Amino acid sequence: MWLGVDYYPEQWDISIMEEDLDNICELGCNVIRIAEFAWHLMEKEEGQYDFSFFDHVIEKAKAKGLSIVMGTPTATIPAWLAKKHPDILSEFEDGRKRVFGGRHVYCFNSRDMYTYSERIIRAMAEHYKDEKAIIAWQIDNEFGHEGSDICYCAQCRDAFREYLSVKFEGDINRLNETYGTTFWSQEYNAFDEIPIPAETITTHNPALRLDWERFRSESIVKFADFQTALLKEIIPNAVIIHDFPGGGLGKHVDYSAVAKNLSITAYNNYPVWGGQKEPIAPNEIAFGLDYIRGLKQSNFWITEAIMGAQGHDVTGFAPRPNQAKMWAYQGMARGCESLFFFRYRGATKGAEQFCYGVLDADNVKRRKFYEVQSFFHDIKKYSSQLETPIKSEIAIVYDYDSLAAFRIQRQSFQLDCEAEMKKYHKAFYDVNVPVDVIPADRDLTDYKVVIIPQMIIAKAEFQQKLKVFAEHGGTVVLTYRDFVKDINNNLVFGKQIPVDFDSFAGVCMVETESLQKGQEFPVSGEGEFACTEGMGGIFRDMLVAEGAEVLLRYNDVFYKEFAAVTRKRQKDGYVYYIGCGLEEAVLKQIMRKIAAEQGILFEHSIDGVEVVYRGSGEEKIRMVINHNAYEVHNAGETLAPFECRISRAGTEAKEVL
Repeated sequence: MWLGVDYYPEQWDISIMEEDLDNICELGCNVIRIAEFAWHLMEKEEGQYDFSFFDHVIEKAKAKGLSIVMGTPTATIPAWLAKKHPDILSEFEDGRKRVFGGRHVYCFNSRDMYTYSERIIRAMAEHYKDEKAIIAWQIDNEFGHEGSDICYCAQCRDAFREYLSVKFEGDINRLNETYGTTFWSQEYNAFDEIPIPAETITTHNPALRLDWERFRSESIVKFADFQTALLKEIIPNAVIIHDFPGGGLGKHVDYSAVAKNLSITAYNNYPVWGGQKEPIAPNEIAFGLDYIRGLKQSNFWITEAIMGAQGHDVTGFAPRPNQAKMWAYQGMARGCESLFFFRYRGATKGAEQFCYGVLDADNVKRRKFYEVQSFFHDIKKYSSQLETPIKSEIAIVYDYDSLAAFRIQRQSFQLDCEAEMKKYHKAFYDVNVPVDVIPADRDLTDYKVVIIPQMIIAKAEFQQKLKVFAEHGGTVVLTYRDFVKDINNNLVFGKQIPVDFDSFAGVCMVETESLQKGQEFPVSGEGEFACTEGMGGIFRDMLVAEGAEVLLRYNDVFYKEFAAVTRKRQKDGYVYYIGCGLEEAVLKQIMRKIAAEQGILFEHSIDGVEVVYRGSGEEKIRMVINHNAYEVHNAGETLAPFECRISRAGTEAKEVL
């Protein structure tokens, strides 16, 4: 287990480094994370590499028994490079160049960026390839963050056209046919006529826009893979990580594809940021952690754990005493096996002056310092349990293309695909049932329930996988807007919705509508749900059951004939279809019915208390986390505000949902 801080020694007078490293050891650290933003320090002039500063840092750290996570510095290009090659800078949608001065300002399709990145990374790797103190290499920083996943420059335009030419094997007529460009007279005679889908009157072709989204993702994945391959060429046994930011499901890049060739995924976990009135809800923090764990379906690192208030221009909410410590415990509970606090000391200069650290600019050890020290002292006792994998029986499955399709055509002002996933996740989080959040290309065999929220793009291979899963005893949960379009983001002529899944699900969607606030509608249960009454909204599919059992119907005047929720038996398993957005109480009732059919165990806890089990056998531990700002009593024990209590797992009663 690696426990450390993010340390930026280049931002401080070298004379205090010895004291800093002593303090870092006093915290209980065994590692520091360095160099991710220090390109200019290592290459002040083109081709003149000087690693002496970090040589000194590493030697001093090694003398204290500290290991190193070394970052490639490509997230912040030097000014001389931007001056010499201005085309390296990315562009806004309106054609304005992004000005040198922030971070992530480079274009992922710049050949010059590849050239100079290879030079600095190769020089670093050759210099440090025999350095045993470096236990991992971090490539770049937060790919796609802060709008850097989009660029509209000429390099991207040309690369996009080449991407399309390769995809359609140089056949422009095939592209025209696939996109349906006869609509609005948009036929192309050659690939060099195809525009980047920047702002226009009305909107661009949805199929073109989906390929643009795929191209944006591929651009970043290629750059990540390029760095990983380069490091592996020089240091074959190198551990390669990348620090993913939050909000991955809304990026113009598929983080699961970025993660594919990494050794370990890492996460920068910020439950609250400048401009937020208060932290996000505990279940949403958990969802983000479960999503990161799902990128490789394995444990991960947290490379930036919040300790102080955060913000660039707007200073954020300060975590209450023990609250940030509690978030660190939650991260470990949900799959983190090594953790770094951001940052050792808050900066006095530059854009992150209000990103407060373990120490503040006054350099005085106060509460935050001793909270980190206490956390490190405690958590290392459970390293063996926390390094074991998490086994979930339920998975929420997402698809990058489908998420992109909703960015292209929202279809509903109220529909937020990630928020919908979180509703399903919360139904199980509230009763302490672990859930994986995974991409659609993963194996489903070991799950009992898979939930497919708003997967609008129908892909034959994935649908076949779902059919096999259900027939072999699993439960598939479909939702409204599942399997509506083909892989080119077009509607499908002559096929009922859900496309190529209607017979298997036993339903046909005959009409659909989007609802706004104030247009909620009643739903009523039938059969075993006969006593269920509730409300729906956001969107609804009017379902005709064709072999499925109706569980709930719409109960408003015009649509009583249509089903809202159905279930169909498939050999040893089930297929459910949830045709609308449901209020929380009704959704929970359905989810718990589904889990009960599969014999999934749950554990009650009071609101705001999270219970997680880690490890196995006699070594198994129980982590009880109080997210509340007040003392609570749960299952016979008293928890202080934001307390995490860890104990050997006994025979706590669990029930079948």
